[in-house]
Amino acid sequence: MAAIQKLYEVCTVSLSEKGPSSPEAVENVRNVLDMITPSDVGLECEAQAVRVWRRPRAMNRKTVFPSSPAIKYRHIYECKSFSIGIFCIPASSIIPLHNHPGMTVLSKLLYGKVHVKSYDWIDMDEPHNLSKVRPAKVVRDGEISAPCGAMVLGNIHALKAITPCAILDILSPPYSSEDGRHCSYFRRFPKSDPSGILLDQTRGSECVWLEEHQPSDNFVIRRDLYTGPALKF
Repeated sequence: MAAIQKLYEVCTVSLSEKGPSSPEAVENVRNVLDMITPSDVGLECEAQAVRVWRRPRAMNRKTVFPSSPAIKYRHIYECKSFSIGIFCIPASSIIPLHNHPGMTVLSKLLYGKVHVKSYDWIDMDEPHNLSKVRPAKVVRDGEISAPCGAMVLGNIHALKAITPCAILDILSPPYSSEDGRHCSYFRRFPKSDPSGILLDQTRGSECVWLEEHQPSDNFVIRRDLYTGPALKF
């Protein structure tokens, strides 16, 4: 059985029947996601090019990785319970800080190196009057290189490609504006603690305030053709 087919079937059983809030379901999916390689999803050529990226005479680097800065998304599957897709990100490109409301995000870096910074919202016990600003704590801040295991990212995260990279994402449930799960973008609020509230519940974790913010016009994600094995339903 193709690895991507097995991933689809495990997602169908675990996420559709048990739901993404089940630790057992997440672990089942994560175990299969760990085994996915670039060749399983039609990206072996790109992965091979990244392996020689730092070599000055890398032969096919320009043809394998076009000069266009656009991030590409290869859609594989989506249902009400989950979606599967791949983000192919050129070197130095950034997916700005964005959220996944009410969703679980499992990601597998297929090739390359990426810097990940992710946050989780902090629930405030005391009310404050900053309706457009919310506190969040850092849960991940560092570089990740392939090969590596799958990650469960924080609800709000940003990605910066150090080299060309590809990330296989499973969102459960997927974005849905009708169900209140739409993507919003954020940036750090310039003041460190605008409300004057001491965030004791972070227990030493770095805490920031985030405000909604529209990304620049240079941020573009384009649909691309998935070239890996087709799923059998």
